[in-house]
Amino acid sequence: MKTQQSGFTLIELIAVIVILGILAATALPKFVDMSGAAEQAAVDGVAGSLSSGAAMNYANAVALSSGIVTGTAKVVVAKCSDTPGVLQGGLPSGYSVTGTDTAVAALGTPASCTLTGKGSKTSTFQTIGVP
Repeated sequence: MKTQQSGFTLIELIAVIVILGILAATALPKFVDMSGAAEQAAVDGVAGSLSSGAAMNYANAVALSSGIVTGTAKVVVAKCSDTPGVLQGGLPSGYSVTGTDTAVAALGTPASCTLTGKGSKTSTFQTIGVP
C-alpha cells in the first residue's frame, strides 16, 4: 500500500517567506521614524501644559485682584522664561523656554514663547502676563 504524506512543499514555504519579507520591508520605514514624531508630540504636550498653566495663573491673579479669592498665591510672569513656574515641579528635564524673552509685564498681556525639548524639537505656546 501506498502512504500519502501531507504538508507544505519547499516552494510554498519560500513563497510565504518572500511575501512576509516584502510586507516587513514596506512597514519598517514607517516605524523607524516614529521616535521623531514621539519627541515632537512630547514637546507639544509640555507646551500645551505651559499655556494652560499660564491661563489658570492669569485667572487666579484676576480673582485675587478683584477680591474673589484670598490666600491663593499667584506666580509672577513678567517674561517667557518665567512661565515654567506655573507648572508644579517646573519643566521636565531636557526642556527649556527659548527664543526672544518677550516682556509681558502688564496683567493680561499675551506673548508667544518657544519651548525647546529633546531632539531639538520646538513648539510655540502662549503665555499671559501676571505682574
